[in-house]
Amino acid sequence: MSLLIKEIVEDVQYIQEEVLDEEGNATGKKQYFIEGIIMQGDIKNRNGRMYPKEVLQKETQRYNETYVKKNRAYGELGHPAGPTINLDRVSHMFTELKADGSNIIGRAKIMETPMGNIVKNIMNEGGVLGISSRGMGSMKPNKDGIMEVQKDFMLATAGDIVADPSAPDAFVKGVMEGVEWVYDVASSSWTAANAFDQIEEEIKQTAKYSVEELEAKAGHLFEKFIKSIAKS
Repeated sequence: MSLLIKEIVEDVQYIQEEVLDEEGNATGKKQYFIEGIIMQGDIKNRNGRMYPKEVLQKETQRYNETYVKKNRAYGELGHPAGPTINLDRVSHMFTELKADGSNIIGRAKIMETPMGNIVKNIMNEGGVLGISSRGMGSMKPNKDGIMEVQKDFMLATAGDIVADPSAPDAFVKGVMEGVEWVYDVASSSWTAANAFDQIEEEIKQTAKYSVEELEAKAGHLFEKFIKSIAKS
């Protein structure tokens, strides 16, 4: 089984480009883009994980051939809990993804979709957004004890557009990212392993708790999560 792996990058650029007509004259319309470092290799990130440069470069090549060059490298607005792309949530499309040393650089066009228009309004108002890559893969501790992403890593999307997560959200996402997923060949879709469904539902209910209740619940869920992993 593979784990859902997400990484948030906040240092991205927002770009507005004037749309020109065939004669090179300004049309008054603008195109919106985001670009920057999507993922970094060979260093321990703030989530305590490391991506070998070779793993990132190989997956970037596959993602380019399968998605970017075929105009289907979509990303969503928000932070989905699973590895599939929800077309009703699509806000942008990656037009370029390339390796730059140990880093992966991406450029995405904000689309004329309901979610894309929300992103444009946030950009116009000076709001700060981040990019969160979303992929599937296994991890093992390396010789230094750092969790290292393995060669089976595959991108679900080069990046979703997200806001900076609060501490409670970070906990919930941290547990959700530990959910194991299985690929159903018949339906060509990813499904959460049954052993974690109940935990996922309990996590969703934490939004109604106070800070004190959330702290107590966090310990309970984490213990339950560890026991579930041990049984898998």
